[in-house]
Amino acid sequence: MSSRVLVTGAAGFIGSHVCAHLLRQGHRVLGLDDLSGGFRDQVPDGVEFVEGSVTEPALVQKLFARHQFEHVFHLAAYAAEGLSHFIKCFNYTNNLLGSVNLINAAVNHDVKCFVFTSSIAVYGRNQLPMAEELVPQPEDPYGIAKYAVELDLREAHEMFGLNHVIFRPHNVYGENQNLGDRYRNVIGIFMNQIMQGQPMTIFGDGKQTRAFSYIDDVAPVIAASIARPACYNQIFNVGADKAYSVAELAHVVARAMGAKPVARHLDARNEVVHAYSAHEKVRKYFGDLIQNVSLEDGVNRMAAWAKKTGARQGKPFAGVEVRKNMPPSWAALLQI
Repeated sequence: MSSRVLVTGAAGFIGSHVCAHLLRQGHRVLGLDDLSGGFRDQVPDGVEFVEGSVTEPALVQKLFARHQFEHVFHLAAYAAEGLSHFIKCFNYTNNLLGSVNLINAAVNHDVKCFVFTSSIAVYGRNQLPMAEELVPQPEDPYGIAKYAVELDLREAHEMFGLNHVIFRPHNVYGENQNLGDRYRNVIGIFMNQIMQGQPMTIFGDGKQTRAFSYIDDVAPVIAASIARPACYNQIFNVGADKAYSVAELAHVVARAMGAKPVARHLDARNEVVHAYSAHEKVRKYFGDLIQNVSLEDGVNRMAAWAKKTGARQGKPFAGVEVRKNMPPSWAALLQI
C-alpha cells in the first residue's frame, strides 16, 4: 500500500526514523520541520522537505490542499516535561495549538488516519506499570498538552470520522537524537558531557527509574500502524519493559563511551520518580516488529554514532516565561 504521507518533525529524532521506515514501505513522504530541534541532514533522502512550523495555519492548509495527504504522522513537539512548567505559552502553542491546526486540516481533507505520538507523561504519578486503561493524570504542562490532543482526536473521530492511532512512547534514545539539548534526553546529555570532558549531571540521588527505549523498538511500530486498521482509534504504550535508575544508566553510558562513570549530583527537581509502562497491548498488535533491544546494546549503538557525530553545543532556551522554582542548574545556565 503506497500513499501520500505527511510527517511532522521529520528532521528530528523519532521523526527522521519514521520517515526512513515509511520510505522503505513505498510511501511518498513529505516532511515538515521548523529545524528548532532537528537537523536538515537527518531527513532521509527521498523525503520531500518543507521548512516550517505546525503553528502556521496558512502553511498547514496550503500543504494539505496541494498534496492531498492520505495519512499524517504528527511527531513535531517540544518534548521537555521538566522545562514545560517554565514555558507554558510556548508549550501549549507548539504542542497543543499546532496539533489542532493539523487535526483541522486532516478533517477538512478527509485524511484516512492521523497517527499521533503522545507520551507516558500523560499518566503523571499513576500506579505502575502505567497501562492504557488508566485515567491520565498529567502533572506537567507537556503531559497536559499531549493528553488534550488525545482528547481532541477522540472528539474528531466521534464528530467527523477521522481515524487515529495514538502512541505513548517513553524515554526513547538512539541515533539522530539531539546531543546538544540541555533539558531533555538524559542519555544524549550524558554522552555529550562525556565527550566534552565534563561529569554527568544527575538530579537528586539518581534513584528515579525509567524504562529507556531504543529507537528501533519504537519507530517501526509507529510507521506500520497505518497499514493495520485493527489498531485504528486505539492507544498504545510503546517502549522498553525493564526500568533502570538514572544512576545505573550513568554507568552503562560511561562504559559505552569508554569513560569513567564520573557524576555530579544536582539538587532534586520536581518530577515523577518512577515511570514505566505495560506493553501487552502493543505486543498483541505489533509483536512481530518489536526487537526488545537491551539497554546495553542500544546504548552501545548510540555511542558509536555519537562518537562519529561529536559533541554539540546546545543553546540555553531563550523564552523562559516563569522563573519561580526553576532548578538552580537551569537558572544558572540561563543567567537568571
